[in-house]
Parts: sequence; structure tokens; C-alpha cells
Amino acid sequence: MILKKILFKSIFFFTFSLVGLNSQAQLVETDTIKIIDKWDDEVHSPKSAAVYSAVLPGLGQAYNKKYWKIPLIYIGFGVIGYFIDWNNDHYQLNKVAYQHLTDSLPGTNDHLLLDAAVYYDLENSTDFANFKDGLTKRQDYYRRNRDLLFISAIGFYGLNIIDASVDAHLFNFDISDDLSFNWQPSILNFDNQIIYGFNCTFNF
Repeated sequence: MILKKILFKSIFFFTFSLVGLNSQAQLVETDTIKIIDKWDDEVHSPKSAAVYSAVLPGLGQAYNKKYWKIPLIYIGFGVIGYFIDWNNDHYQLNKVAYQHLTDSLPGTNDHLLLDAAVYYDLENSTDFANFKDGLTKRQDYYRRNRDLLFISAIGFYGLNIIDASVDAHLFNFDISDDLSFNWQPSILNFDNQIIYGFNCTFNF
């Protein structure tokens, strides 16, 4: 019975300490509060940052004064654009080669310009069928890559807008070093008995 009573008191004190910790964490001294007036909040608007980046990628980042992000955005678009063009060129090359291989028009021999053509005897029906099948697969491969890269470009564009909006939301967020954690011994009188513990406080 005594053990149960001691255990109950310990749980009560621990709960009381947590409540006190939560209450004190919400108390901020008046002179540490950073006051942002309504005009500043309206001037630096997350909506404006998102609209700027939607109109011109990187403009929202400039609005948020995150200038170092602008080159990264355009490098990203440049890399994606390069591989879109590269895959599209190979798709068109194999598409034209397939058309020239399967038509009966004279002078349409672009399929012979492909490096793989030297490994096939196109007079042989089996080699002809294999070469034709290879051209079909390569068309599908490069077209799929090109289309996925288009989707990636759209996603990257959206990410640019989200990044600008999030940065604008955090623009006035206080990230100073004015944070402290203090603890000290504490005595709690419960049921005419003294319970010893620790009192913890956060200041931010």
C-alpha cells in the first residue's frame, strides 16, 4: 500500500512537471517578442512569391532574397531540357529509319545510316524482321524517356513554386540563437509530504 502511494505521488509529480514545462514554454518575455506589423506581413506574401515563380521560375526566390537558388533552378531546367532534346532526336532518327525501312519509295535509305544496320543482312527475311523489331523498340524507348522528362520538367516547375511559397512563409521566422534550456531542483508539497524533483524551463 505504501509502495502504491509513493508510485502515485511520483506519477503526479511527473505529470505536474510536464504541465509546468508546457506552460512555461509558452511564456515568452515581452522584450524577446519579435513584432511584425501588418504591412510587413502583407509586403512579403507567400502568395506573391508563388505567383512570381509561376510567371518566371526563380523570380519568387529573388523575392525571398534566396538568390543562390536561382542558378540551381536554371541548371535543373537546362539538364532536363538537354535530355529531352537528346531523347527526342534519337526517337525521330529511329522513327524515320523505320519509315524508310518499311516503305517502297526509292531513295529512302536513312535506315542504312544507323550503326546497327551493318550487323544485319536486310535481304534476309529474319534479319529484316529483327532489324524492324529493333527500330520499333528503340522508338518506344526514346519516346518514353522523352515523355517522362517532360513530366519531370513540369514537376520541377511545380517544385520551384512550392519552394518559393515555403520560403516566403518562413521569411519572418525567428531563427536566432535566443534559445535556452534551464533546469533546477524543485520541491513539491503533496499530501503533507515533500517530493523532490526537477523543474525544467524553455525560453524561446
